[in-house]
Amino acid sequence: MTQNFCARIRSGRPLLAPGAYDALSALLVEQAGFEAIYISGASISYTQLGRPDIGLTTFDEVSAIVGRIRERVGLPLIVDADTGFGGALNVRRTVRVLERLGANAIQIEDQVSPKRCGHLSGKALVGTQEMVGKVKAAVDARRSGNTLIIARTDAIAVEGIGPSLDRAEAYLEAGADVLFVEAPRSLEEMSAIAARFAGRVPLVANMVEGGATPIRTLDELSAEGFGLVIAPGALVRAYVHMATQFLRSLKETGSTRPQFANMVDFEQLNARIGLNEMTRIGERYDPSLRLSVYRATVG
Repeated sequence: MTQNFCARIRSGRPLLAPGAYDALSALLVEQAGFEAIYISGASISYTQLGRPDIGLTTFDEVSAIVGRIRERVGLPLIVDADTGFGGALNVRRTVRVLERLGANAIQIEDQVSPKRCGHLSGKALVGTQEMVGKVKAAVDARRSGNTLIIARTDAIAVEGIGPSLDRAEAYLEAGADVLFVEAPRSLEEMSAIAARFAGRVPLVANMVEGGATPIRTLDELSAEGFGLVIAPGALVRAYVHMATQFLRSLKETGSTRPQFANMVDFEQLNARIGLNEMTRIGERYDPSLRLSVYRATVG
């Protein structure tokens, strides 16, 4: 899978990777027919901590989630590893562990710790040479050359578009396989990124609803030179909207009945998450095991 994913990224064909934050969300992405999953640090913070993406999640929390997702799904995993969770030595360990857990691509960025979401203001950066060292450490640490290292710069909001492109150039020279120039603020800045790097290295475009970057379609971004398009927090934002409506209805009516059309029922949920498969597996080892869904009449 790792070799195939590496070739897929480098093929030039556009790839859209929704963000996931736990095994269920990753399973839904896989079942929806996508080719890859982006394990979003922001979405982990939103859902596991109920907090904004301001550097509160730890390496152990992220790695545990990566392991659980890899156990459940077979799609390639692109893992947001924030700053690498420390200096160059931390980056080495981060890459080794995440790769062992099943990451196919690992992303590190050039913010100071604690970092914050690339579409929040008030960011600060490490020096270019410090980040170059981190990229080299990541490249050296991977066991397989097919494990991709994604270097992200958040310099646009801090230093401007020109210096951000120079930083990205330095990270490419240090061995990054994919470049991620975060949070361009206009189509002109997106065009500048593509003019500098498209055709030389795969480029990431990050679509954040309400963020700094204009929302574009996969086809539009591909035509502009961006090969890997991520939607890191889109599923969470959809969930918050739907859950708020559902809970409001439940509180007002005292029943879930008005929301039946917007829900899966007990049997449907178990079918989606693999009850029948688990039953078949269990029966191979214990013929007496029978896991079945109780079917009640809904009137």
